[in-house]
Amino acid sequence: MAAIARRFLIWCLALPLLAVAAMGLVVAMPVDPAAAQVKYERRSIIDMLFGPRQIRPEKTNRQPERVIRRPKKTRSKSRSRKSTSATRKVETVEKIENARKILVVGDFMAKALADGLKTAFQQSPGVAVVHQTNGSSGLVRDDYYDWPAKLPSMLDRIEPSVAIIMVGSNDRQQMRRGRKRIPVRTDAWISEYTERVDEMARAVRSRDIPLVWVGAPAYKSASMSADILAINGIVRNVVGDVQGEFVDIWDGFVDEQGKFIYTGSDIKGQQVRLRTSDGIRMTRAGRRKLAFYVEKSVRRLLGDDASETVATLGEDNLPELLVLHPDQGEQVVRTPPIEMSDPELDGATALLGAGVAPLSLGRTPRDDLVFDGKTTPAPPGRADYFDGTGTALR
Repeated sequence: MAAIARRFLIWCLALPLLAVAAMGLVVAMPVDPAAAQVKYERRSIIDMLFGPRQIRPEKTNRQPERVIRRPKKTRSKSRSRKSTSATRKVETVEKIENARKILVVGDFMAKALADGLKTAFQQSPGVAVVHQTNGSSGLVRDDYYDWPAKLPSMLDRIEPSVAIIMVGSNDRQQMRRGRKRIPVRTDAWISEYTERVDEMARAVRSRDIPLVWVGAPAYKSASMSADILAINGIVRNVVGDVQGEFVDIWDGFVDEQGKFIYTGSDIKGQQVRLRTSDGIRMTRAGRRKLAFYVEKSVRRLLGDDASETVATLGEDNLPELLVLHPDQGEQVVRTPPIEMSDPELDGATALLGAGVAPLSLGRTPRDDLVFDGKTTPAPPGRADYFDGTGTALR
């Protein structure tokens, strides 16, 4: 072992000497005159093992070019200027002195609606959006904020051309009547809630002001959404009785299956975030989409006064047709839509080859399903036909 170690040590000491001798032989070799003009530079052991790297004379004597770089601060300014110009906000035009006032009242969702309407009409000099909202208010806790009592004075003070109400998102709670507590969505609760909605609606319509009541949207909580749907149904019936307009926004904030969504289409069809992480409030895009549903009704009511090119407004407030008094007793006739298969499109009264439908005086399968919950048995041969043992028959 000692002899092997000594031999290894001798080879380690001899290798550098052999390398130096090899370099001397290379230097001592005759040089070709043509190759003498080419300079070689040995910079590492890789060059010695695999050959020298040739450096052309014109590049050898050239000084390295100085690269001038702009400071980061200047580059960031140019980028920020570019992004600012791309996302520049549209400035709000100056409103006309007698601009039509749109009064928005309600809870926190009404405040989001008002923000969206201000954006929608910021280029309309003849329209001014005014909001009187209370984020935690509702129609149940009248001890906290009594909307039916406060709304008439607001209407008399502001004198709006259109009144928009959006309230109900905070009303999923028991209602007090004296010392009694009424559970949510019981018959007594629905009766009392209907009276309060009717009182607010008639406070607007009795002043010959068009009423637009906006339904509440879906929420992340499934139970909350179910209660909101019931409240929207109550409001829809009451608003229709006083000749107001109910705006249903439900489909704009749910998917195809009717489930709550955080992200959906904005007013331009782009996929954006509509709701905040709590599943309750609206983002900026959500507020603008919320106002989009109401904007169409308001523009129809105001007509040319909502135009972006209007310069002056007349003394007349609104056409009489749009401000019918709820107690006039006139019947509102609504023309149903015409289907493509309707024979009256061609001036006929029946479809070609159609006979008289047989009159059935007995109970139909639909009656059994609706009233008794019974379904008719599946006919033999269908996929859901089973025999007595529970086995499908093919």
